[in-house]
Amino acid sequence: MQQPYEPARARTGPPRARVLVVDDDPTVSEVVAGYLDRAGHLVDRADDGPAALARAGEHRPDLVVLDLMLPGMDGLEVCRRLRERGPVPVIMLTARGDEDDRILGLEVGADDYVTKPFSPRELVLRVESVLRRSRPDTGTPALRAAGLALDPAARRATRHGIELSLTMREFDLLSFFLAHPGRAFSREDLMREVWGWDFGDLSTVTVHVRRLRGKVEDDPARPRLIQTVWGVGYRFEPGGE
Repeated sequence: MQQPYEPARARTGPPRARVLVVDDDPTVSEVVAGYLDRAGHLVDRADDGPAALARAGEHRPDLVVLDLMLPGMDGLEVCRRLRERGPVPVIMLTARGDEDDRILGLEVGADDYVTKPFSPRELVLRVESVLRRSRPDTGTPALRAAGLALDPAARRATRHGIELSLTMREFDLLSFFLAHPGRAFSREDLMREVWGWDFGDLSTVTVHVRRLRGKVEDDPARPRLIQTVWGVGYRFEPGGE
């Protein structure tokens, strides 16, 4: 297991977040760690799955940048095990063209993915976006509808009093739906409003809607709350249940 990345320069203040970078390519790991360090983050590194889980156990990360293709234990399994321990944002690194693998990454709980080769600056922007949205929102009141209750300050959601296990993006998506009942939104709208991106792979939205339905609908195959509006996108109907 590798030691945490140590920057050459002295820090002028506390890091904004602890980020764990998991990649077996030392060049990629070094470059990513360097850019994240310059953005003000404390960076830990690991080069395989077991080392990543051990590092996360020693120092709980605020976010994990996780390569999909790792020796011994792939990124999907690492992501599953991290999610079992509790909510932690995960950005998956995948090879260009491996759409099925990217979808699998989202299905097991990754919040975002970046395809290789990628711009380190773009990755830092994605990290900043995910971290910003993962912080408690003290300015938004609690939301309630259709047996669902969301507390943005606590980042906690319940359905009929039972706590829901939601990823960060699932929580944000549900919060947006509850705040805008009865309105239809396209996948482009949701990408912009929930993810904060003006462009991106719209299958990300599709996967998250499907996962969210699996947690809030009585019958996810016949959703009544998060309804599909054909030719448009999705609409939350609080009276659907």
